[in-house]
Amino acid sequence: MGKLKNLDSKAEQKGKGAETFWQFIKFIFVSLGACIVQVVTLAILYNIPAIKALSTTAFHWFVFNYPVIEGERCGLALFIAGNTANILAQIFSFFINREKTFNSGANIAVTMPIYIVFTLALITFSAWLNPVVFTMCVNRFGLHSGLALTIATAVCSTLQFFLYW
Repeated sequence: MGKLKNLDSKAEQKGKGAETFWQFIKFIFVSLGACIVQVVTLAILYNIPAIKALSTTAFHWFVFNYPVIEGERCGLALFIAGNTANILAQIFSFFINREKTFNSGANIAVTMPIYIVFTLALITFSAWLNPVVFTMCVNRFGLHSGLALTIATAVCSTLQFFLYW
């Protein structure tokens, strides 16, 4: 990663604006990587037979409403697969951004709890929003569950991207 350090140094030499812009560019790439981790994990988990079987079980708890839609894969399977994928993507994003994007030397014992609280709030929000977008895509626009799930995940990932930045 010598080239990345070299680019970091060049951006730093050009001033705070260039350094922040360079961090934003790196943050975009890490976020895209996290999105790929999330979508791939979601696809893998959603197709595990034991999880797939839960798609006919509605899940309603607190603010989470994961209904069963006739002929579509959703319900408890979407809750489990979607949130597990989101958590893995956030773990990936935290460590890469900490080390490579922001070159942070901050004490992880201090930064990790703050990140965990913020992340739990965002995951809870996404866990609420994902089935709302998914259901709208399927019921209102007649999209296949796979495409609807990808769109719902992308919407949540995009919101998380801007809130984390």
